[in-house]
Amino acid sequence: QAQLVESGGDSVQSGGSLRLSCKVSGNLGKYYCMAWFRQLPENELEAVAGIDESGWKLYAESVKGRFTMSKDTSTNTLYLQMNNLKPEDTSMYYCATDLRPDTAYSWYETPRYKLWGQGTQVTVSS
Repeated sequence: QAQLVESGGDSVQSGGSLRLSCKVSGNLGKYYCMAWFRQLPENELEAVAGIDESGWKLYAESVKGRFTMSKDTSTNTLYLQMNNLKPEDTSMYYCATDLRPDTAYSWYETPRYKLWGQGTQVTVSS
């Protein structure tokens, strides 16, 4: 059974950097999109960054220029490099995959994603 396992969360000062990892284990089949989400205070999930099978990357406006998403196909690992972190970036971060193409939802919509990791906590202090 496929699993996603996040790591790399930590506590940092404002302006600092972190790199989150999402290790894919098991057989995902042919996924179309993978993404990073973070939890908002209202328990909603906000899409932070997404990458499709061809490598096309998309970012939320709030993180453009600061966060970079990448994947290493040799190790089946998805990364999120986060630079110039701000206190408002504090959250639990999750990676997710849709497992198959789903044109009913955009990359930033949670119903698209069928497999989620357990999350990793990022805390940014001012």
